[in-house]
Amino acid sequence: MTVAIDRATGKRRGDRAPRPGLGQRFRNGFQKYWYAYAMIAPVVVVLGVLVGYPLVRGFYLTLTDANSLNSARTIGVNHIDATYKFIGLDNYHDILFGPTAYDRFWSHFLWTVFWTVACVALHYSIGLGLALMLNQKLRGRTAYRLLLVLPWAVPTFVTVFSWRIMLADSGVLNQILGSLHLPQPEWLEDTFWQRFSAIMVNTWCGVPFMMLSLLGGLQSIDSSLYEAAEMDGASAWQRFRHVTLPGLRSVSSTVVLLGIIWTFNQFVIIFLLFGKNSAPDAQILVTWAYQLGFGQQPRDFAQSAAYGVLLLSILTVFTSFYFRWLKRNDQLAV
Repeated sequence: MTVAIDRATGKRRGDRAPRPGLGQRFRNGFQKYWYAYAMIAPVVVVLGVLVGYPLVRGFYLTLTDANSLNSARTIGVNHIDATYKFIGLDNYHDILFGPTAYDRFWSHFLWTVFWTVACVALHYSIGLGLALMLNQKLRGRTAYRLLLVLPWAVPTFVTVFSWRIMLADSGVLNQILGSLHLPQPEWLEDTFWQRFSAIMVNTWCGVPFMMLSLLGGLQSIDSSLYEAAEMDGASAWQRFRHVTLPGLRSVSSTVVLLGIIWTFNQFVIIFLLFGKNSAPDAQILVTWAYQLGFGQQPRDFAQSAAYGVLLLSILTVFTSFYFRWLKRNDQLAV
């Protein structure tokens, strides 16, 4: 076997140049794109301060027994140093497998999953129905859009407090039911009706976003597809199934994922509707974590932070499987 040698370089002809190392590639990239690095540097710093440090600090607290009695604090002119100690993964074991694991975690986890599924299903189905209605040529369509967007435009705390007043024992809703000689539920006292009220209020607040997103998706579908389907004799249901739903696939996948993440972590509605000390069975995981960290004495900072890490882990795993499921469905549809 004969190997050709380049007389100028002394190397074999056809040999590839050695691949630069990681440090060299970084230096070359920095020299070429230094302006882009300079532009994103402030964003990276802000995210590091506002997100990165609290996340790392919170994870560290989950590995300790920190609470309001052994954390560093200042009383008057006296400063008391922290005395909490490192305990490893004991907090996670206690939350998931401890003697009170069901009452403190699993019952709230199951309710949180049900709450999320019910709310997102109602958001999507009602939002899609309203979007289909507003996509038609209706008289006064602009006025209808403005009215339906109001629940989203009004600040959430105003909406929730308004519902709280209406759902009180002597509220307008029970007065209407009483005038019709119908049962008057204890909306804010009974466990079943507390959960029902929470889903109802969250649906009221979340439908406008879903409606607007899906309405934009509907308006992006080519009208010639409907005309072709109609000429082929497709019924209204067939046009909806084979034209509308596939045309909304990209929008639907995005808004459903956002809805799941927002609803799973929906702190404001539960907290403002019931307060921090009432409705223990209606608390979702994020409000229960707040209850542990700030709504009791002594405040259990370590377990509250552990709940936060578990919430992040659950959503991260779900998002990963969700994207894989979407990718597989897209491949099957091609």
